Amino acid sequence: MTLYRNFSNVQADLSNGSLTCQQLVEQYLVRIDENRHLNAFTEVYATEARQQAEAIDQKLAAGTAGRLAGMVVGIKDVLSYTGHGVRAGSKILDNFTAQFTATAVQRLLDEDVIIIGRQNCDEFAMGSSNENSSFGPVLNAADTSRVPGGSSGGSAVAVQAGLCLASIGSDTGGSVRQPAAFCGVVGLKPTYGRISRWGLIAYASSFDCIGPIANTVDDAALLLEIMAGPDAFDSTVSSQPVSAYSQATLPDRPLRIAYLRDGIESSGVDPSIREATQAKIDALRKAGHTVEPVDISLIKYLLPTYYILTTAEASSNLSRFDGVRYGYRSLSNDTPALDLLSLYKKSRTEGFGAEVRKRILLGTFALSASYYDAYYTKAQQVRRLIRQEAEQLFEQYDFLLSPTTPTPAFRLGEKTGGSANDDPLQMYLADIFTVQANVVGYPAISIPAGTDANGLPIGIQLMAPPFAEEALVALARKM
Repeated sequence: MTLYRNFSNVQADLSNGSLTCQQLVEQYLVRIDENRHLNAFTEVYATEARQQAEAIDQKLAAGTAGRLAGMVVGIKDVLSYTGHGVRAGSKILDNFTAQFTATAVQRLLDEDVIIIGRQNCDEFAMGSSNENSSFGPVLNAADTSRVPGGSSGGSAVAVQAGLCLASIGSDTGGSVRQPAAFCGVVGLKPTYGRISRWGLIAYASSFDCIGPIANTVDDAALLLEIMAGPDAFDSTVSSQPVSAYSQATLPDRPLRIAYLRDGIESSGVDPSIREATQAKIDALRKAGHTVEPVDISLIKYLLPTYYILTTAEASSNLSRFDGVRYGYRSLSNDTPALDLLSLYKKSRTEGFGAEVRKRILLGTFALSASYYDAYYTKAQQVRRLIRQEAEQLFEQYDFLLSPTTPTPAFRLGEKTGGSANDDPLQMYLADIFTVQANVVGYPAISIPAGTDANGLPIGIQLMAPPFAEEALVALARKM
């Protein structure tokens, strides 16, 4: 059984006749079964994947196959796929079936991708460890005592463990890039609006982005190229032309690259990650590029701004899950609901997990009449200042480099507040380097940068100006 790590090798073997899509799907189904303990998939579309593979083999033989023929992917449990369950990792969406297919997913299907299953994630994409799912935690294949990162943990582990060639996740504050770093794979968050959000279950609408997770930059770039572009169903999507990201090249000149000083000098960053980041900086300088340290004056406001605004948007977005029209409804016989309001309260209390309830409460508080200006309005003002500082930075530099995460993957239960001495804010600090790209809406990519002494993967992040994905993937490919 050949474990494929890039799409070009799959295409080569399909072309020379040593492989069929049906054989490929069977290999992945065997690997998924052998790795059930990782809990990466919540549902496997075995029968359907076999049928898709047979149809695509016929297209290949007829010369009519799409650009993704032979690519087997999984989709995060927040993306709608007609006729299939979608739960967002939550009890509140028990037995719910998607009524339409997300635009990003449909564009992949139109190019003959094979979807092998639905992947586990933190409930409603809220989390940095994939421990918040109603399906249970996902385990990191590099060390099953460690988390895979979140919220797209199942998607990252599936690629890491060879259960599919690539995955489609979502990134609200680092949910594609952070698990990619923890699992030693590539995670790409595009510019806000580059990919349609139609069919993505919303967490925070002004932050959410769909993005690919793959073994190689080339495969991530190809998936982005196919998913990106205008969509009549999404008024926030950009109408800018889609570049040929999979064929991107760098300009024929030395680049100007800034690196975040805190990523190298802060004692809060693990020594192994500081060393890996410094090694990348040294290599870029050796290649003739200008690489200089920068400070972000508003860095200490990134996480507060992010969490105030995203919880506020979550409070609004998740109000539709009320136990009345679809999904979970409380049927408790001990204290039955006596009126509509009590039905709402009981269904939402029982259906949502602790982390989601916490964020809904925080967001509702921030949006309340007495505190709206003090929290929500102020956070929007700070978000504008953060964006202005980013614009000034990218007037001088082509890219911003930093670690993707301050530490390698931490242990299961380590940051979930299990004891009186635990600081729940430590979990949120795992996103310190990734949230900036979402706050300002810029593209960013996490690429593997080796491992630490314990064999745990390390990720390096590159950020670029809006709609500069072509240059971003070109540089990432060379690193």
